[in-house]
Amino acid sequence: MGFSERRRPPGTSGERETLTGFLQYQRDTLAWKCSGLTAEQLRQRAVPPSNLSLLGLIRHLTAVEHSWFAHTLQGAGASAPHWRETLTAAFDVDTADPDESLRLWHTECARSREITATCESLDTTGTHPANHTFTLRWILTHMIEEYARHNGHADLLRERLDGHRGE
Repeated sequence: MGFSERRRPPGTSGERETLTGFLQYQRDTLAWKCSGLTAEQLRQRAVPPSNLSLLGLIRHLTAVEHSWFAHTLQGAGASAPHWRETLTAAFDVDTADPDESLRLWHTECARSREITATCESLDTTGTHPANHTFTLRWILTHMIEEYARHNGHADLLRERLDGHRGE
């Protein structure tokens, strides 16, 4: 994914289209930040003692997508690849397969888009495993925040790897 391939959020749409557009833009930004790198570069950690890496961010956000959309909104079981058992395990990337991790992330994002599309309105609710109820509106807003935060990390990680800077 290149810089110009990211889909800009619509400027004159309704609330739902705006929220889903911004979330997709954040997903596209992460894909762009991870593009053109080797497996070793994707695994490279930021600065000790941090275990932050681009591959770790991909794996973490795969787990977050699953948790909020499939598990909370759709009520699907928590079954997932072993590294989703804890959110911190996503950052254990020494033996992780980048291609498989990216494939899982793309699959989970597609599933999240499908679940979102089936929700009748932004007021559709789901129950989080901690027994709290959230609306689709809240989940979309939270996911935009989650990606934006981690895309800031991705900016710094990518610049450290090869000097590539984004917006």
